[in-house]
Amino acid sequence: MGKNLLLWVVIGLTMMSVFNMFTVPSSKQEVMTYSAFIDHIEQGMVEKVTMSEHQVSGQFRNLSGEMKSFSLHTPDDPNLMKLLLDNQVEVDAKAPAEVPFLLSILISWFPMLLLIGVWIFFMRQMQGGGKGGAMGFGKSKAKLLTENSNRVTFEDVAGCDEAKLEVTEVIEFLREPSKFTRLGGKIPKGILLVGPPGTGKTLLGRAIAGEAEVPFFSISGSDFVEMFVGVGASRVRDMFQQAKKHAPCIVFVDEIDAMGRHRGAGVGGGNDEREQTLNQMLVEMDGFEANESVIIVAATNRPDVLDPALLRPGRFDRQVVVGNADLDGRAQILKVHMKNVPLSSDVNVKVIARGTPGFSGAELANLVNEAALNAARFDRDKVFAADFDEAKDKVMMGTERRSMAMTEDQKKLTAYHEGGHALVAIHCPASDPIHKMTIIPRGQALGMVMRLPERDEYSQSREKMHDNIAIAMGGRVAEELIFGYDKVTSGASSDIQMASNLAKNMVTKWGLSDKLGPLLYAENDQEVFLGRSITQHQNISDETSRLIDSEVRRFVDDAYERAKKILTDNIDELHKLAQAALEYETLSGDEITQVLAGKPIRTQNNNADASSAKADSSSTSSDEVVALDDDIKPSDDKAEQTH
Repeated sequence: MGKNLLLWVVIGLTMMSVFNMFTVPSSKQEVMTYSAFIDHIEQGMVEKVTMSEHQVSGQFRNLSGEMKSFSLHTPDDPNLMKLLLDNQVEVDAKAPAEVPFLLSILISWFPMLLLIGVWIFFMRQMQGGGKGGAMGFGKSKAKLLTENSNRVTFEDVAGCDEAKLEVTEVIEFLREPSKFTRLGGKIPKGILLVGPPGTGKTLLGRAIAGEAEVPFFSISGSDFVEMFVGVGASRVRDMFQQAKKHAPCIVFVDEIDAMGRHRGAGVGGGNDEREQTLNQMLVEMDGFEANESVIIVAATNRPDVLDPALLRPGRFDRQVVVGNADLDGRAQILKVHMKNVPLSSDVNVKVIARGTPGFSGAELANLVNEAALNAARFDRDKVFAADFDEAKDKVMMGTERRSMAMTEDQKKLTAYHEGGHALVAIHCPASDPIHKMTIIPRGQALGMVMRLPERDEYSQSREKMHDNIAIAMGGRVAEELIFGYDKVTSGASSDIQMASNLAKNMVTKWGLSDKLGPLLYAENDQEVFLGRSITQHQNISDETSRLIDSEVRRFVDDAYERAKKILTDNIDELHKLAQAALEYETLSGDEITQVLAGKPIRTQNNNADASSAKADSSSTSSDEVVALDDDIKPSDDKAEQTH
């Protein structure tokens, strides 16, 4: 911004100087007409004139005897000089002023130079200036980071200890290579950080820059791809040339899948520009010239689309998985993001970690931010546990839509629908505990039942899958039992979709059907064609296909009948639960237990405007989470929600 401002100041000063150069200075001389000039000469009023070609200036005496200066432009009159001499006027002749040679050149070339300057200026603006100037298409856009540029260290990265250990070896090798080479070992030339979005791959790359005492170049995979063929390959060459000059060094390539996709894939056999860029990257990493002191660290969340040549030994030797953190990892991540947040004494990081199963690092950062915003909304000085509870519900279930107008019949139907889910979940032994039930519209759902697992899970049992299908059917069954067959609504669409997908996966992928056995009947490979994802299926016979459909239908039908039996046998509990939902709108797991046991529910002030009351109740909310949120779900799965 400063450079642009200085440029416009220089342009303005130049234009002002040129304008002053060509502007005739103003004078206090009276401009006289030629006819008046002749009359003044004939009357003897003009005493002296100075002539330069057709420009005449001089002095005359007016009628009052006062001397005044005048000037005029005379025509080509051959009798003028005779008239002046006859009237005894003193005449002084001067040669016309000569324009300096340099000024004459400037006058003739100034328009052309101005056009050339404007053209160069706009070309630099279109290309980004500097390296990306008019002639800088093939220059690398990699940024050399220093220790003072937003320094991030390993202390700011939590929840991925194994990944930090892998990259720490690289930094130690660059600092002290003899420690590893004395036994004949070689450090990997490339390290690929793999993991879902938001797990901290880019943050880990920035931490490497902060910890490494060597030059660190950062670039995105999309910076190599241009519309001109050969530009990407030129930028790769230029990047490695810069890296070699600063060796030993680290080059971090974020989102490498933008330029490293499988060659020959896609419509038309691939993209020449991207494939040339990838070929140049392959040659630079492990070609004829070895780059022993240049280590490439790349990040992607799509390792399945990368070209196999990029992943072979000698290039990206190691693939470091940066996945979602477990319970302890989430607690560490929360502590990192809570450093600058003033917390109340009732905030328990371990409790919050247990209540956020499957959350990535980015989602945990968003959770802390939402809690801080919620506390600031009510002008609090600290962030309470109640703020984190509200933020967790907002992130998991969506924002409350209390302004949405619902009739009493719609509220009643929603209460029985969600009560059906909750009651079936309570009577299914393998179900996760219920965290919260609400009939307040959140997101796109009119109501919701959220369940949180009690501990880390890395797989699901057959029993739990059948229970989950039955729980999904609980809402539809409750509508049919209470309101009749003809009054069933479309509110169970997401439940039906979830149950159908789960039953289909049990049959075709996980081998949980006795009739079909432990065989794979569906492929996971997907190919993108014209922007649409097409799943490739194995060739199966029509008889097997019909058997698959029959088994999927049987799983869902059995779950439907099971949910129907549970709700029919416990219809009184369903009425109690629905009435409590209509009265309180939101029920926690403990409150549901109290309702079914016939105990009164302690009234809680849920008014968001009463900030002091909510802050006082934050310890109570924390205790409830302790009882309910001994959570955690594995891998990328979050808490199970039934709408």
